[in-house]
Parts: sequence; C-alpha cells; structure tokens
Amino acid sequence: MFKIKERGSTTSREVVAGITTFLAMAYILALNPSILCDGTGMEWGRVFTATGISAAFATLVMAFCANLPVALAPGLGLNAFFTYTVVLGMGCSWQLALTAVLLEGILFIILSIFGIREAIIKSIPASLKKAVSVGIGLFIALIGLHNAGISMGPEATGTFVGFVNFNMQNAAALVAVLGLIITIILFICKVPGAILLGILLTTLIGIPFGVTKIPENFSVFSIPKAPYFCSFDFKGILFDSAGHASGLVFGKFLVIFFTFLFTDMFDTLGTLMGVAEQGNLKDKDGNIINAKGALLSDAVGTVAGACLGTSTVTSFVESSSGVAAGGRTGLSSVVTAGLFLLALFFNDFFAIIPSAATAPALIFVGYLMMKSVTAIDFADPTEGIPAFITIMVMPFSYSISKGIAWGIISYVIAKTAGRKVKDIPVVTWILAAIFLADIIFEAVK
Repeated sequence: MFKIKERGSTTSREVVAGITTFLAMAYILALNPSILCDGTGMEWGRVFTATGISAAFATLVMAFCANLPVALAPGLGLNAFFTYTVVLGMGCSWQLALTAVLLEGILFIILSIFGIREAIIKSIPASLKKAVSVGIGLFIALIGLHNAGISMGPEATGTFVGFVNFNMQNAAALVAVLGLIITIILFICKVPGAILLGILLTTLIGIPFGVTKIPENFSVFSIPKAPYFCSFDFKGILFDSAGHASGLVFGKFLVIFFTFLFTDMFDTLGTLMGVAEQGNLKDKDGNIINAKGALLSDAVGTVAGACLGTSTVTSFVESSSGVAAGGRTGLSSVVTAGLFLLALFFNDFFAIIPSAATAPALIFVGYLMMKSVTAIDFADPTEGIPAFITIMVMPFSYSISKGIAWGIISYVIAKTAGRKVKDIPVVTWILAAIFLADIIFEAVK
C-alpha cells in the first residue's frame, strides 16, 4: 500500500520516522490551546482535544491520499492570528474566527480538486511568500517573550520596550531563559524532539521556582474532554453585534478570510517543497509527488479542525525531522497520527505546562522561520523593500494581517515606481485593492 521498498525504506525505519516527527511537533498540543485560549473565552481542555484529533485525522488523510511522510496540525502563526489579531485585535468572537477557518477550508478543497490552488500560489511573488514566513516568526517570538515576562513595556523597564531583570522576583522570565538555553543545546546536538524535550525539562525546572504548579487532583492519565462541535457564527459575517447589516462588517470578515487563506497557502507549499527536497520525493519533472493529494489533505484537515474548534490545520515543517530519520512513505504519518490520538489521554499533564515553558518553544520556532530571509533579494529595492515592510509590520503592529496587507500594497507601489509593472501578477493587484479598501474603511468608520 505504501510502496515502502520502492522508495528505498523499511517498515522499522518508517516507524522510527513517525515517532521522530511526533516528538518534534508534539509541542503543538501544549502551545495551540495556550494561544487559542489566551483571552478568547475558549476552554483549554476542549481545544486540547480538538488539536489532537484534528492533527491525527489530517495526518491520516495525508498518509492514505498522498502517501507522504508529512504530519499536519493546527499551525503556529495561524493560531496567533486567530487569537491576537481576529479575536483580541478586531474584537470578533472566536466563533466567527472558526467560521472563517471553515469557509477557507471548504474553498481550499474546491481549489485543490481543480488544481487552482497551485496556480494561485505560483502567482504570489516569491519574495513576499518568504517575507510572510519571516514576519510570522518574529511575531511568534515576540509573543513568546511577552508570555514569559521577558519583554516588558515602560511600566517595568522605563523604556519603550526592554527586558526585565532576571531575578527571583521575575522567576518565570528566568525559567524561560533557562528553557531556551536547554532547547538551543538540544537542537544543536541534534537530539530528536528538541523542542518538546525543552518544554518538558523547563516544566520540571519551573517546579522549585514556583512557576510550575501541580494541582492536588493531578493525574497523568485522564479522559479527554469533548471538543467543540460546529460552533460557528455565520450571522456575524454580515451583521454587527446590534444585529444590523454592515458592509464594514463584511469587509472585515473578508480580510480575516483572505489572511487565513493565503497564510495557509504559503505555509503548506513551503513545507511540502522542503520535505520533498530533503527526501527526494519528487517526480522526473522536479514536482512534488502526489502534490494534489497533499494539498487536499491540508484542506480537509482545516475543515475538520474548524468543526472541532481549532484554527487552521497545516503541514508542519517538523516533518523534515522524520524524513531525516528515514521516513519516505505515508506509513510514518500513520504512526505519528496514532501517537497524537494516544496523547489525548494525557491532557492533565499538558495542562500544567506553564507559559514560561512554552515560551522558549515559541521563540525558537521564530528562529526556524527566520531562515527564509536568506532567500530574499534585498539588493533589488522593488523586492527587498516590500519584503522588509512585511517583516517589520507584523511584530510591531502585533498583527499578521497588517503585515501581509502593507507588504502587498508596497509591492505594487515599488514595482510600479521601478517600472516593473509586468512583474505584478493579477492576483497581487486584486489583493492590494482589497487590503487598501480595508485600510480606507478603518480610517473613515
């Protein structure tokens, strides 16, 4: 079924690869609920269950539809956009945010079936795709610094932004720094599951510091809570909180929808290309094997995740760790999916992990996402300036959507000023018009 011998692998190697991939990305079980429940009103236990089930389901679809060693789960960056931009920033309900994720996933299924998705991705400027990844990385790192209490504002530092003093009065910040050091050492030493191990060890270090708090009724093994089921708000697409239809409300929803849409596009394609290159999973023309099935798996996973109560499900770059361990087929994905389901019965354990333990993972994932910056041509101002604006705006505006919006608008301006209008794809013109209209609506409302 999985063509293991044809791809030069063995059953045992695929099993080891599946375990390695799980260890490398299991941190999402702790991080995703922490981010989605940060002030949104969502319940940690239910989001934890949704995270595990959606990851397992999407990864199984990838295994049987695409036969690739790629695992999927709710994506970092997309969950940050869900919480900090859509819910906390724009004032939308989490139910409306889930509605945007659902509709995005449904559209992705249609686009994937007809092969339109690949065509749209190819029309987006490569420099902006890479800049989005880098900007999201910095945004995630900033969230990690803030959650750990390391980066503080004027009230604590006396400056616009700065670091706190690393003493016992700021024990969480001190524990987070120790955790980051541990994660860096584990990663450089090529220890499998370095990020997950870093979270676990930091959680243990936090016990004597009083940062990790273990409740009296703590149990390592527990029955998972029921996830949310189809908690959508279709009315909120057109009507405001007072029940009045509004073009501004619909315009805001379109911005949310398209940001989920294109950010997911960039994440998925980049991951698939990286894994295919590393594992030589390409056809004679250099294209990804079973690319259509892989993109469809991502789309189906997103719809399932929205129905269960979590943000966009996407392919994880940590799958490359399993490929490095020898994974070449969907069997390794089956193993990874099975471990995600098993992890559901340890939700109490994941619940005691403090923000100081997950913060180093966020900061380190920021480093991993920074690697794309080396492929941006900053020597060409028509490419470099829009990329720089995209990267800069995301963390400093605390908004992924604003970074994408200003990046695309500046790309059109830069190419036009540089007399390179022919370099601007039609889709980019359309996106620039949509984002510019949103900025004007925000200014005049």
